[in-house]
Amino acid sequence: MIRFILLLLMCGVLESAWGQRANFKQAEKFRRAGEEIGSLNVAPHFLKKSDKFWFSYRTSEGTQWYFVDPAKRDKRLLFENAYLAQELTKITFKPYSLKALPLKELEFKDDQKTLKFQVDEFNYEYNMDTRLLVQKDSVKTEKNKNNWATYAPDSTYVLFARKHNLYMMKVGDKDSVEIQLTTDGEPFYSYAYNERDTSSKRTWAKARWFKDSKKFYVVRNDNRKVKDLWVIDVLANRPKLEEYRYTMPGDKNVPQYELYVFDAEDRKPVKINTDKWPDQTLRVLQAGKNSNQIFFQRKRRTCDEIDICRADTRTGEVKVLINEQAKPYFNDQMYHLSILEEGKDFIWWSERTGWGHFYHYDSEGNLKNAISSGQWVAGKMMKIDTLGRTIYFEGYGREKGRNPYYTCIYKAKLDQEGVDLLTPEDANHRVAMSESARYMVDNYSRVDLEPRSVLRDNKGKVILELASPDLKRLYEMGWKKPERFTVKARDGVTDLYGVMWKPVDFDSTKTYPVISYVYPGPQTEAVPFDFTVTGAYNMALAQVGFIVVNFGHRGGSPQRDKWYHTYGYDQLRDYALADDKYGIEQLADRFPFIDRSKVGIFGHSGGGFMSTAALCTYPDFYTAAVSSSGNHDNNIYNQWWGETHNGVKETKKTVKDSVKGNYEESTFKSKIATNAELARNFKGYLLLVTGDIDNNVHPGNTFRMANALIQAGKNFDLIVLPGQRHGYQYKAGEFYQRRMWFHFAKYLLGDDSADRFYEIDGFNRRY
Repeated sequence: MIRFILLLLMCGVLESAWGQRANFKQAEKFRRAGEEIGSLNVAPHFLKKSDKFWFSYRTSEGTQWYFVDPAKRDKRLLFENAYLAQELTKITFKPYSLKALPLKELEFKDDQKTLKFQVDEFNYEYNMDTRLLVQKDSVKTEKNKNNWATYAPDSTYVLFARKHNLYMMKVGDKDSVEIQLTTDGEPFYSYAYNERDTSSKRTWAKARWFKDSKKFYVVRNDNRKVKDLWVIDVLANRPKLEEYRYTMPGDKNVPQYELYVFDAEDRKPVKINTDKWPDQTLRVLQAGKNSNQIFFQRKRRTCDEIDICRADTRTGEVKVLINEQAKPYFNDQMYHLSILEEGKDFIWWSERTGWGHFYHYDSEGNLKNAISSGQWVAGKMMKIDTLGRTIYFEGYGREKGRNPYYTCIYKAKLDQEGVDLLTPEDANHRVAMSESARYMVDNYSRVDLEPRSVLRDNKGKVILELASPDLKRLYEMGWKKPERFTVKARDGVTDLYGVMWKPVDFDSTKTYPVISYVYPGPQTEAVPFDFTVTGAYNMALAQVGFIVVNFGHRGGSPQRDKWYHTYGYDQLRDYALADDKYGIEQLADRFPFIDRSKVGIFGHSGGGFMSTAALCTYPDFYTAAVSSSGNHDNNIYNQWWGETHNGVKETKKTVKDSVKGNYEESTFKSKIATNAELARNFKGYLLLVTGDIDNNVHPGNTFRMANALIQAGKNFDLIVLPGQRHGYQYKAGEFYQRRMWFHFAKYLLGDDSADRFYEIDGFNRRY
């Protein structure tokens, strides 16, 4: 009896020491929840020049392949798995699983009846009508065959690079000799894609053909003065240095672009007169059937002005068709230009009214009409029917009462204003259209609405049910849908949209710490709107014993109005924080099960940057953070990000030169606030994580933050993942996820038991 009492007392002491026990076992179970289900969407493979398509779909019964003929409203099995397995066995004498036939590289022949595919080391053909299976040639495994070749559309010539110069030769002529077209190529001022190449082998050239095969063009960039950046691959047989050229905000030396057009017969280049702004970027938009003209875009380094141009490839002369100025910066994520019928019409996307919409221009750049308008955003172009003068596109925020991030599909006439909704369901729609634009496969869902895959005609009518997921095993393991919510931004007016995950054994009479998963944008928001099983890390993290929330912030998404997505301009470090804090406070006021005294925050990349800034900006509100691969110092992150979203200032001065004559010179300066500047304010419990060969957000970002915290006398944890780049793969990814659980369990639940695990999966043996 005494022993029993002592045991109870000891258990009480341990439980008190742990605080609330973390449920790592349940978290591990739901980390793998996605493995319990099969397909959630239909991915159609349309046959060439046809509305017909096939798709595969996996359920608990295995994978099935289907063939759909929209005109006949017919969906049927492409083949019976048992029959095909039987026929394969007759040929190979091997057994095959009916649930997982090892078919690869599926493709229909032009007869639309014969299916080609690979099994093991052989090619096969299967006729749908006769059900005849025939083994063909062995799968050729030649690697890198002609990976250097850029063939003309009519296959008369082939282009390639050698020692950074451009070459061509005739195709199919055994006596054909290499013809050297340029002599001025060198490393980082090269006609080859591999600008560091030191070999004399043929390599892939930057050249691209016009459709008539008469001419080709090259966009050549001068990177000779661009500075190097380095990471060290410590897992190589002998640790090695990786070098790459990388431009940062405010750099003096950035890539310089040139555009050349070559005639295939006389082989002489014409340099297109693209110059207008210092340090501009250049992008070819179309090289069509008419090789006497080429369309390109140039953009100012200040990111607030764009020209759409047409150039005469015979003379190099340039005409500006569309000039667009957009303060403070042009919305690159929603950018769209369609060039119709070799330049007879243009469809241009613009935020000139404060909302992104499509505009119709004639061949000379004169505005003919707006295509869409109103307080909503026209988005990605899906399909253009030039004969019917009709466009199909995504849109956001037009339908009242819906989440403005949900993608809806619309159609509109090119020559007049006005749109028709084709997807009426209150959900997020993912659509693939047939080449003819007569039919579309629509996968729609919400986080709290199971996916539905249907076939629609181009009027939006559902004509065929395609598939629905098999979620029985998922619900049997106790999985529950996350919940949607809205809160106000700190201005008290702007709606922010989010998702909440709870433990599956949630008890409304208890209180739970809350953790915010963040990504500040501004080029996108990381809030899920489609049906999701794991919610990235969020579902599993909630099972440890937390309420996990994920919602947007002003400045976070280009899918809303211009004011919203440019909100963070010139305040890249700070703009999202007040909205996150205020949103959590509203949720805590609304739901008594949220413990506002225990707030965590985590994120990756920009989210890593934001979560660390939160502990330094609101140290008495946030308790703990996990910050992975964060761009803590955007002054050493990439030029595009920093100069677009935080700004770059151009200063001009007149330079006196007795030889060249007086000329105007521009300098560009950019200064972005860093997390290191806030280190003295830091309180709480921080876990910093980075991959050691991250060539996107350089590890130096994390190390600079770590150094600032050390210099400020702060305590924190740091994990470096060897051999990992910006995304953490395989065992390293699992390690990171579990260490995140352990960190939040220790500092939000008071459960430090993970500190005693000598194996990372030791928590599985705890119970």
